[in-house]
Amino acid sequence: MEYKICQIVTNQFTMKYLRFGNGRKSLVVLPGLSVQSVTGFAPSIVNQYKCFTDDFTVYVFDRRSDSPDNYDIFQMAEDTVNAFTRLGLSGIYLFGVSQGGMIALTIAAAYPEMVSKLSISSTAMRVDENRFAVIREWVELAENKDSAGLYLSIGKHIYPGGFFEQSKDAFAEIAKTVTDDELANFIKLANGIKGFDLTNKVGQIRCPVQLSYDEEDSIFVDDPASELKKHLSSLAGFEAKSFRGFGHALYDTAPGFAEWLYGFFEEEKAELF
Repeated sequence: MEYKICQIVTNQFTMKYLRFGNGRKSLVVLPGLSVQSVTGFAPSIVNQYKCFTDDFTVYVFDRRSDSPDNYDIFQMAEDTVNAFTRLGLSGIYLFGVSQGGMIALTIAAAYPEMVSKLSISSTAMRVDENRFAVIREWVELAENKDSAGLYLSIGKHIYPGGFFEQSKDAFAEIAKTVTDDELANFIKLANGIKGFDLTNKVGQIRCPVQLSYDEEDSIFVDDPASELKKHLSSLAGFEAKSFRGFGHALYDTAPGFAEWLYGFFEEEKAELF
């Protein structure tokens, strides 16, 4: 499957994105917090979402690569919407994970006319000091320019134990390629999560929402999924799926997840393998 790595450049920001597929509908994927551009993993991403490529054109967006200081989730959402507008995207099918899920929720609440359906995974609508604890650890490692420690901590917290143990050497090798500029940008993006609170705006969402979460997620504590279900369950078409044993990155590790996601966006009932 062919793909293109593109870049949007405005007076305010620069943002990379990955594009593939030939469908008439637009699937937009907003990944979680990342040290490096997700476009570096393009072949794996294309393979992961190959079930979409006949019916959807898929866009996978990075955060901006030149984040300002004090750059919060609401500003990230505004920049992402500006990128959508530049590309003429509307009526999108939006999938956001972790930090990307916060951005996706914010977009769906602020621009309900832009989103046809929303799927969110391993995310929260509110991040207090307690929920920020793991991310604070990552910020401290990045501030100390400990790329290896940072990648190992990320891998330990987002993946199941067995997967992490098998991948430790790969994480260490990737960490060797991290630049100081990437660490600096990561710190700004990570700090932007602290204090995020969409409680008073999440009720503005109008589209059907799908929520997925792992009951043993080690990133966000205090059961953020229950908060989301409480505020979103009255929406027509709302559905929630709990997992166990796949970790925070269940969207990567749960077999058949992409097909299940496709089923929601295509109004089919796809079963997880």
